[in-house]
Amino acid sequence: MSIYDYRAAAVCGTQVDLSSYRGKVLLIVNTASQCAYSRQFEGLQDLYGKRRGKEFEILGFPCNQFNGREPGDNSEIARACASKGVEFPLFGKIQVRGRDAHPLYQYLTAEAPFRGFDLRTEGGAWMDRFLKEKHPEIYEGDGIKWNFTKFLIDRAGRIRGRFETPVEPRELEALIDVLL
Repeated sequence: MSIYDYRAAAVCGTQVDLSSYRGKVLLIVNTASQCAYSRQFEGLQDLYGKRRGKEFEILGFPCNQFNGREPGDNSEIARACASKGVEFPLFGKIQVRGRDAHPLYQYLTAEAPFRGFDLRTEGGAWMDRFLKEKHPEIYEGDGIKWNFTKFLIDRAGRIRGRFETPVEPRELEALIDVLL
């Protein structure tokens, strides 16, 4: 199995075979337009704008599972993301953890399990404490921990890294450029 074996509905409702991204470097991100981390949209768009002509795509998967920060329907999500300057492909709202997680996310989390937060950073230490104290059920296991978890995929469809919420998009630039 690889990411190319999956399909997902675009935000407009059209089914997309992920095999259509074969040969491109991908950054797959679960998003939420009303989350405090939605500030990362700017960094993601910057990555996308500078590299999309180089066979690079960001695939955004809106999700409402973390404190209800993506409550709208797909058209509302598309408008909210457009107002934030998002131009990269968005998919329809999905679940990214639990029994009803989209099969793509079941695959991603099985292949790239949770390795913890970087406790050497303020953001990583904060997120670790926050989840352990407020959402211990989320902290358990390898599932997605919060909005803006990122998976870097190489041109052959292999997962090259999982980057948790506190990792800013700019921190991935060098890794992305190596894969390009």
